[in-house]
Amino acid sequence: MVFERIRQVLCDQLDLEEDQVTMEADIVEDLEADSLDVVDLVMTMEDEFGVEVPDDQIENFKTVGDIVRFVEANNK
Repeated sequence: MVFERIRQVLCDQLDLEEDQVTMEADIVEDLEADSLDVVDLVMTMEDEFGVEVPDDQIENFKTVGDIVRFVEANNK
């Protein structure tokens, strides 16, 4: 559920095909997201899942899986 929603958000925001977004996909290298894209993604995840992402945590999001695991661990 969490992965599918995050994949959909990434596809919408970055104009990607679903098969490009995998748990192992590197957000910057593979999906070509820039820092603004990452901030937009984090804000969407905070709204969508009711989680709060500390600024110092954002730099730990390297792969799609990192975001999924964070949301799953902190989802209210």
